[in-house]
Amino acid sequence: MTIKFGTSGWRAIIAEDFTFANVRRVTRAICQVLQEDALQREKKLVVGFDTRFLGPQFAQSCVEEARGYGFKVLLCAEPAPTPALSHAIRHTQSLGGINFTASHNPPQYNGIKFSTSDGAPALPEVTRRVEQILSASESGAEVSNHHSASSGTVEGFNPRAAYLDDLKTKIRFDVIAKAGGRYGYDPVWGTGRGYLDAVLREHDIEVTTIHDWQDVLFGGHAPEPDAEHIGELRELVQKQNCALGLATDGDADRFGILDADGTFIYPNELIAILFDYLAQSRGWTGGVARSVATSHLVDRVARERGLKVYETPVGFKYIGELINDDAIILGGEESAGMSIKGHYPEKDGVLACLLAAEAVAARGASLTAQLDAIYERVGRVYSGRIGVRLTPEVAATLIEKLKREPEEFAGRRVTNINRLDGVKFILEDESWILLRPSGTEPMVRIYAEASSHADLEVFLEQGRKYLLD
Repeated sequence: MTIKFGTSGWRAIIAEDFTFANVRRVTRAICQVLQEDALQREKKLVVGFDTRFLGPQFAQSCVEEARGYGFKVLLCAEPAPTPALSHAIRHTQSLGGINFTASHNPPQYNGIKFSTSDGAPALPEVTRRVEQILSASESGAEVSNHHSASSGTVEGFNPRAAYLDDLKTKIRFDVIAKAGGRYGYDPVWGTGRGYLDAVLREHDIEVTTIHDWQDVLFGGHAPEPDAEHIGELRELVQKQNCALGLATDGDADRFGILDADGTFIYPNELIAILFDYLAQSRGWTGGVARSVATSHLVDRVARERGLKVYETPVGFKYIGELINDDAIILGGEESAGMSIKGHYPEKDGVLACLLAAEAVAARGASLTAQLDAIYERVGRVYSGRIGVRLTPEVAATLIEKLKREPEEFAGRRVTNINRLDGVKFILEDESWILLRPSGTEPMVRIYAEASSHADLEVFLEQGRKYLLD
């Protein structure tokens, strides 16, 4: 089979395409790519896994292959968050890392996230090299540098302590503790358990955790901390009068936030709130980065503060480059990925949740109140997205439709067409609509933003018709 790396690594259905044989193939290709950079560094590789079915076993197969290439493998002893592995790669000066996770995808999926020595998701030029090696192996032309299985070593490793110690240098826990609030936390049966809640308790901050055990079915739904999946957390927040409800996804690189009254704070909203808070509280210089699919609300905050906006394709690896270059205060995606200046070039849901708690404690105002204050200053916007299944009929006309250059869309004049990732029509009143094939599922995503909820609904429906008619 042909293996392709998408927006965030390679993902597939367990026992269908995500098999032990294919895991070994991908590991061998990654090892060959990493060897090309190994001349001046020790050949170390961090390997981790999340709480999905067969995670430890897939990781063990990976370890056996990596040892055969002479790598010293640091194998996580228990499920670990993706951001913790990102920190570990840097902390141990490893050549890279392989994490077995499908993040927020449904439980029948597993995946491989491949990170390079900077802790960032591997860039397309790197994953294309992996794909080339895999393609060559299919044709029988693979040139392997594989050694005996005993040439490398493996040792048990736990990234928790070093990662949490690093977070303590970036979050003002004293501010959170002084405010005296109580917090609810839902790791949705994922890897954030024992991380986010543990560091809060360490600072004498009261937190109640739910779903604090492994369930490979994630309660029967995708481990995604969106409004649909964290109803039990909402009940907890309201029952215990919590300051916030905090949630992370399966590998804890994405966040979900509930305000004190149970209101879900959408990622587009939290990104703008935290950018505004950090610009005010830290005194940092730099701009803000967002993906092409993310709300322009953060643009308005940046414009008000005289700061630069960087727009990237979807995929946190592109924002990660700007984190590495120290060009931005914060980078975020509407899909609930975020990192900040001085942190790692990887999404960190634990960090995002803790920053939300800090912002509420420091400002003495709920997230809803902070968002309303931003709207008063820069104007209100409404954002949303829907998906259209990529059927053979949709796929047959998709490329041609994405090439079109209409003069108007949904009755509004098109003032600009952005093809950074998919096609984005910018409309005359700064509203916009984006049509983009998903990099993780057989789906075409339709994103839109408007100045009213009614217009938003019209744009999303017109986007659906545009693809299906």
